[in-house]
Amino acid sequence: MTTENIKKPYVILNCAMTLDGKIATKTGSSEISGKMDLLRVHELRKKVDAIMVGINTVLADDPKLTVHKIQASPEDNPLRVVIDSKARTPLFSRVLNSDAPTIIAVSEIADSEKIEKLGEKAEVIVCGKNHVDLDLLMEKLALKGVKTLMLEGGSTLNYSMIIGDLVSEVRVCIAPMIAGGKEAKTLADGDGVQYMKDAVKLKLKKSYNLEEDLILEYQVISQ
Repeated sequence: MTTENIKKPYVILNCAMTLDGKIATKTGSSEISGKMDLLRVHELRKKVDAIMVGINTVLADDPKLTVHKIQASPEDNPLRVVIDSKARTPLFSRVLNSDAPTIIAVSEIADSEKIEKLGEKAEVIVCGKNHVDLDLLMEKLALKGVKTLMLEGGSTLNYSMIIGDLVSEVRVCIAPMIAGGKEAKTLADGDGVQYMKDAVKLKLKKSYNLEEDLILEYQVISQ
């Protein structure tokens, strides 16, 4: 990872998906990768400065976003960042526990009372008018010393970060299964590009197997 002289964090989008590109079924089921891949994910969490998810991930999975599948100390836990435009993060969410510091990024339309309550458990950053301005947020995180950030977003946040030219690297675990379903979530949903010539280009850096899973690591070619 090259992190010198950057104004924004080096962002690694990491996810597990089926062979047909699904990261979850329409019901939200996302048990995809094997045990070895889970260890890989936690090794990566241990190496980065911050980990980021969207509010839908918090509401659906209630993740801790800590390093707990491998040997680690509390200091190994990355800063946790939640993209939550309307300040909907439940106050009992595990991402608000004392295991690691947390930033909740909200927009100007978020309810001030909700912001105040969240502010008792996390740092709240107002960033953007109607939606969180991801570009501005990355700059703010960089100013806080975040050089590397792991993106474990859902399909909407993934797409927004990719299309915004904010992702440096993509690491995917492809599991040997096909889920199907037009309503199932893919690695990146959103509006999508109109023509394939406008698709974000990647360069394969590394590939290897972890048990039955295939790991692919790509560098994003700047748009």
